Amino acid sequence: MLANLKQMAELVDVFSRNGTRKTYKKGDFIIRPGGQPPGVFYIVHGLVKAYDISRYNEENLLIIRKQDEIFPLIWALTGQERSITYQALAPTITLEITRQKFEQEITRHTDAIAPLLDMTIEMYRLHSERILNLEYKTVRERLVSFLLTMASRFGTRSNKGLVIEAPLRHQDIASSINATRETTSRELSALIKQGLIAKDGSYYILSSVSGLRNILK
Repeated sequence: MLANLKQMAELVDVFSRNGTRKTYKKGDFIIRPGGQPPGVFYIVHGLVKAYDISRYNEENLLIIRKQDEIFPLIWALTGQERSITYQALAPTITLEITRQKFEQEITRHTDAIAPLLDMTIEMYRLHSERILNLEYKTVRERLVSFLLTMASRFGTRSNKGLVIEAPLRHQDIASSINATRETTSRELSALIKQGLIAKDGSYYILSSVSGLRNILK
């Protein structure tokens, strides 16, 4: 990462001084389908799912934003944004400022640019990994690759394994690995039966990271 703690604090301060605090329940829309972003959001706490609607009228998961991240990032930086929906995946608190105010503050407080660059690089990395993921021939390989990527971003250690602390629906996973929901469900069940993963509520647990990695060799 390029940003240090001082630079991250500078970015947070931009939103703390100028932002409007908003609270969302799980499932609440923050930016509705087809809606213009009302402003730039900093996540104080929670998770936000970004997705679009496919030509088959299905949700296509793009990215999950987490605490200390900003969305919609591309729109914030360039003013250009596709029709992306942003929805709270968990109880979420944000700070919202207008894009005009965001531009003014970033120009004045240049230390805040480094964390933004980190977030942009991370977004590029995640989208690149998604493209590479699609090079795997089998759904199981793509599924395993997806789970390992999510664990690197949201994983926390527990006595049961590596917990992906982001709720994932079968449809979200399926859209990310270019598979049907039915096939994805079947492959998830197979991995559970093999003892490689487990499920606790809406969270998946990687019980054997080494076993999952062996599938990709």
